[in-house]
Amino acid sequence: MARYTDASCRLCRREGTKLYLKGDRCYSEKCAFTRKGYPPGAHGRGRRQKISEYGLQLREKQKTRRIYGVLEKQFRRYFVEADRRKGVTGETLLQILESRLDNIVFRMGLARSRAEARQLIRHGHFAVNNQKVNIPSYLTKQGDEISVREGSKNQPFFKELAEWGATQGTAAWLDVDREKLAGKVIRLPLREELDIPISEHLIVELYSR
Repeated sequence: MARYTDASCRLCRREGTKLYLKGDRCYSEKCAFTRKGYPPGAHGRGRRQKISEYGLQLREKQKTRRIYGVLEKQFRRYFVEADRRKGVTGETLLQILESRLDNIVFRMGLARSRAEARQLIRHGHFAVNNQKVNIPSYLTKQGDEISVREGSKNQPFFKELAEWGATQGTAAWLDVDREKLAGKVIRLPLREELDIPISEHLIVELYSR
């Protein structure tokens, strides 16, 4: 499976904002964006070029892809699906991205980042409706129950995650039982409930060219 393997912190520096790709590290003094907030590369410090309208749209799309850890072809398929469905295309696109299993696991507080959630899912630690699912891009739907599999619940790692998750807020569209390391998708999220710095209308404008 193709995936990004370079330094995650370079992505935040390239987009000029924190994307919170490395969990707790992004909140610490070790965060590379805090220490070096300029773009990566030999000319990063002196880069002050004016960005065109197309450039703004492209950067918004790239930023969104990187937040959710999605490659270009898959992201384009999500947009086509969002455009096909009823409703506001940009908001529907975000709902599709939010319904990915790796994002749901992250939102439940069972992983410190979406990247960690992807790794845990690939290793077979999670089940959807009591069926093992090891595909991070699996799209959940209303009513789906997501849980840590029985064979993994007693691992110290998940006990630590449960304690960490208790300090985090719970998304309004999810019902989470931290003692059972499980949760349920109540509904799709509303746009105002998403704490992501994205202007989705720019993505729609980009793909509508």
